[in-house]
Amino acid sequence: MSVSSYAAAGALGGGAAEINPLSYRQAPRATAANWDEARKVGRDFEQMFLSQMMQPMFEGIEPNPITGGGYAEKTMRSLQLDEFSKSMAKAGGIGLSEAIARDIIRMQEKANG
Repeated sequence: MSVSSYAAAGALGGGAAEINPLSYRQAPRATAANWDEARKVGRDFEQMFLSQMMQPMFEGIEPNPITGGGYAEKTMRSLQLDEFSKSMAKAGGIGLSEAIARDIIRMQEKANG
């Protein structure tokens, strides 16, 4: 059964919306705006990746006896890692964002034929 048949049969939440399985082929050509958007998506992904990779590095660090640890310190540690990763990604990161941006543009161009 095709995706459209599922939508018509109501298998995707009531069948109110018809899904066009070929809509991905209608992606716009690679323009400067597309490159900027692809780079932003790549940078956001790299930031999230770096944040996840840094978490184990900080798990073994004992809380400072002056601050006492607790829930607030765990929350601040998470925010600190997010800011570290944001700075790293903005400064060039590990090269992941550009690779992702190139793949996004390549898939758009391939979809357009």
